[in-house]
Amino acid sequence: MAANDSAGPGVRLVQVAEDRAGQRLDNFLAGQFKGVPKSVIYRIVRTGQVRVNGKRAKPDTRLEGGDEVRLPPVRMDTPTDRGAPGAAQIRLLQDSVIFEDRAILAISKPSGIASHGGSGVAFGAIEILRAARPNETLELVHRLDRDTSGVLVLARKRSALTELQRLMREGGVHKRYLSLLAGRIKREKFTVDAPLERSVLQGGERMVRVDAAGKDSVSHFRVIDRFASASYVEVEIETGRTHQIRVHAGHSGHPVLGDDKYGDKSANAGIKRLGLKRLFLHAAELRFALEDGAQPYVLNAPLPDDLRMVLDRLVQGAG
Repeated sequence: MAANDSAGPGVRLVQVAEDRAGQRLDNFLAGQFKGVPKSVIYRIVRTGQVRVNGKRAKPDTRLEGGDEVRLPPVRMDTPTDRGAPGAAQIRLLQDSVIFEDRAILAISKPSGIASHGGSGVAFGAIEILRAARPNETLELVHRLDRDTSGVLVLARKRSALTELQRLMREGGVHKRYLSLLAGRIKREKFTVDAPLERSVLQGGERMVRVDAAGKDSVSHFRVIDRFASASYVEVEIETGRTHQIRVHAGHSGHPVLGDDKYGDKSANAGIKRLGLKRLFLHAAELRFALEDGAQPYVLNAPLPDDLRMVLDRLVQGAG
């Protein structure tokens, strides 16, 4: 739909295609404003410059086919040309591919790479992979924290994206993580069922806390191995809230080791002596089925060498 004069100079009114039904507003805008940082997109939504059917909306608003989206002219405070990802970044992500077919692309995301650019990050996994595959359409299905490694899934077809988003909402995607927690846990299994509330600090940093007013969040922990001052665990989550495992682990009294935001400073200092230089949290497996259950997927990412080294040293009795 073309812009009209009543919308203001430079404003576009775009009608959402039927095959975009269910897409989040922020992801829709990322496709409309290619190359624009997510921080700018969130700003124009927050300030009411973007409207859906004439009304203000939130970044996570789900669009419907036929919705009319008002797109303002984007004025950047910083240069729009961020260049391109470096060759080393592109090789790293290309080497991280663990599975692909016509519907999806899955990588074992390295720790230290964000899922997408923005908030001071020039290029995330999605931007790097788009640069590596310029003739493909790639969309993030979900996100992993920058410091978390492991399975990250991208959709190569619009139908796969919408089905996976629906499965995510309905609990049809099973996620299994591996983590090293502070302390020797006596129980074999335990569940943390505690609602989480997210807030954004003045500097833009996201913080999450257990709060009765928050969203329902459930994490299941199972001990794989115990050491003198740490426990190696498997975690399955029923919900996918921001920083869920990290906050639930801390709430249980056994924070994730290497977690500078929600962790224990003393425990982190001890494990650093064994070579842990980052958050010990790894998305090991995703299971789901597309085409209404006819096409099952089991995607696995092995524990990275840096985390395996820490476990080996613990087994040898160093901790």
